[in-house]
Amino acid sequence: MARKSTSKSRAGEKNKKKTKGKPERQPLKATPRAKSAVRKVERVIDAPAKAKAIARTKMATKADSDYRPLDSEPFMNERQRDYFRRKLIAWREEIIRESRETLNVLQTEKENHPDLTDRASFETDRAVELRARDRQRKLIAKINAAIARIEDGSYGYCEETGEPISLRRLEARPIATLSIEAQERHERNERVHRDD
Repeated sequence: MARKSTSKSRAGEKNKKKTKGKPERQPLKATPRAKSAVRKVERVIDAPAKAKAIARTKMATKADSDYRPLDSEPFMNERQRDYFRRKLIAWREEIIRESRETLNVLQTEKENHPDLTDRASFETDRAVELRARDRQRKLIAKINAAIARIEDGSYGYCEETGEPISLRRLEARPIATLSIEAQERHERNERVHRDD
């Protein structure tokens, strides 16, 4: 038995010798600015809602992926709600993916531009890109609100009149909260008040 313990201790010494001379690799650290930006994007996404949505999306069959809502069907039946839920989730995921790509590009670009014109052009491009991402962040909030309306059963109905919003409008703008008529009234009122 004494021999076995000495052979084990020798094996342990060999392992120590192998790792002793090599420096341990430290994990890469993200900059504070990158961490903050990623946290902002992730904060927009509600984790439990995202998990439920992913589970529902996985449960959808292949036949449902070819489905298009028809006017002849009962309005906002289960199949239509699933269709719009999947459409909204896919849209949100695409926006988040694009935001992460933008963050990676902005972090890796070098800001050292010796020419003032080049620097001004770079700063303008960067400001436009950040403004677009901010608009998309607000769009994600509207997408999340539309998904919540699907869950509570109010999706597809006009907030002002309570009438169904046409499927063509929802297909074109899935986050719509007003029917075409109500939206036109709203825009006319905005014009009148803006002109005053």
